[in-house]
Amino acid sequence: MPKGTSPGQLRVGRLTKAHGLKGAIKLELYTDEPDKRFVPGAVFSLQVPESSPWFGKTIEFAELRWYNGHPVGFFRGVEDRTAAESLIKAILWMDHDESALPEENDAWYDHQLTGLRVVRDGVDVGTVSRVDHFPAQDLLIVATPGGEVMVPFVKAIVSDVNLETQTVTITPPLGLFEELPDEPDELAESDNLPESDKLAESDKLLEANEE
Repeated sequence: MPKGTSPGQLRVGRLTKAHGLKGAIKLELYTDEPDKRFVPGAVFSLQVPESSPWFGKTIEFAELRWYNGHPVGFFRGVEDRTAAESLIKAILWMDHDESALPEENDAWYDHQLTGLRVVRDGVDVGTVSRVDHFPAQDLLIVATPGGEVMVPFVKAIVSDVNLETQTVTITPPLGLFEELPDEPDELAESDNLPESDKLAESDKLLEANEE
C-alpha cells in the first residue's frame, strides 16, 4: 500500500486543479459510484509525498458539485485557493469492505483485480499488477517475465474475471504479449527471384543511374 494509506482502503480519486477562490478542487474520479463515495462527512486518507504538509493526515469531504460535466469537491478546512493548491495531485483513499462487489454486473474494484493470475489459452502469462484508468478505457497492467504489458480492459480481450479461482482469462491479439517477426524487406524478397529476373532488376537500376 502507498504510504499514508492502509489495507482495506479503496482508491477513489485524485485532486487535479484548484477551482475558483474558495477552496474548491477539481477531481479525477477512480470510481463509478461518485455519489456514494463523495458524500458530506466522508473521510479520505491522502496519498501525498512525505514532504507535503498533508502527509499522514486525513481530510473530510463537504460537498460535490459538477461544473460543465466535471466533478469539483469542497473539503472541510480548505477555505481558499492557496490551501486547495497545496493538495493538488493528492490521491484519495477511503475505508472499504473488501468483500463487497460493485452493484454493476461485470465490474470490480481495483484491489480485487490486483494480484490475479492472467491466463491465455490455459497457460499463465503473468499477474495483474495494477489497473490504470483513462477516459477512453481502463488498462490492466500485467507483470510478465518480459516486463509489463498493457491490456485494454474490454470484453473482446478480457473474456472472464473469476475471483473464486483468482484468474483473469484473456484472448489478446497477436503481438500484444509477443514480438511478431519483421516483414521481409525488398532485398530479402529479391533473393528468392529467378536469376533472369535478378539481372533484369539490375539493368533497371543501371539505367536509372545513367539518367
